[in-house]
Amino acid sequence: MHIIVVGCGRVGSGLAKHLNDEGHSVVVIDKNRDQFRRLDAFSGTTIVGSGFDRECLLAANASGADGFAAVTSGDNSNILCARIAREQYGITNVVARIYDPRRAVIYRRLGIPTVATVTWTVQQAKRWLLPQDDSIGWRDEAESIFLVDRILPDRLAGKPLSELNAGGDVRVVGVIRGNAGRLDVSEMFGQEDDRIAFMVTRAGLKTLDSLLGLEGA
Repeated sequence: MHIIVVGCGRVGSGLAKHLNDEGHSVVVIDKNRDQFRRLDAFSGTTIVGSGFDRECLLAANASGADGFAAVTSGDNSNILCARIAREQYGITNVVARIYDPRRAVIYRRLGIPTVATVTWTVQQAKRWLLPQDDSIGWRDEAESIFLVDRILPDRLAGKPLSELNAGGDVRVVGVIRGNAGRLDVSEMFGQEDDRIAFMVTRAGLKTLDSLLGLEGA
């Protein structure tokens, strides 16, 4: 996948390196050339400039991008970059970092997922940029039970979420829809852009990918 990361601070550089190490095509944009020193062993492309500048986005091949992360130090810049990426370039997987959590609801109403803390930002941003990412949110000490979340594939919208349960290995435990999380999922039907939380066993990790059609993705 081709992904653009705007901002090469602590979060942006970490995200870019993770994606680059996984074999994705990554372009990093930052106004300060010195910030690129954070990118050790980085084989992607770096561009000095602004994430909402047309020339920079042209050089970054924004029209062919699969994902876009705006993770600069400014909330306003991040949301502007994210809206341009989605509305002008039609990039589906877009995420913006914010510092003021009070703005999160506003951004989500605009259809822009947001992440806030440094600790979680890289993992959460990857989940929005790469819906098929197999990141694990929690595991028990014996590594036998895992908590994971996945974005519901569009083809499963309208179907009962109970159909995603699989014996004793995969269980739907929650849904994040819009700005609200819910645990009363037994009678719910899936909707586009739902984030589904699952508890799974080790064997259930592969079973879940099969249920969602992510095997080999």
